[in-house]
Amino acid sequence: MSVDNGKTLKSEFEEAIARSDKLPKQPVDTQLELYGLYKQALFGDVTGERPGRLKVKDRAKFDNWESRKGMLKEDAMKAYITLIEKLEQEKK
Repeated sequence: MSVDNGKTLKSEFEEAIARSDKLPKQPVDTQLELYGLYKQALFGDVTGERPGRLKVKDRAKFDNWESRKGMLKEDAMKAYITLIEKLEQEKK
């Protein structure tokens, strides 16, 4: 990840989000990791109640986001960018 080319971390993050759409479908655990980092980067710590156990997908997304509690938004952006770059390299 190189943020030293005059781009801000926010713009690098936004570009990584756009590039994520060009990646092949990822395994569920990777999708959840991207989701958790994305939400932490934009909104900070998770709020609200954990979805009920019948809402399996929503609960998994909530749990992944919650696992990042305390992570700075900037660190979540950096981790998201790094993960996208890693996935892009694996695609080659």
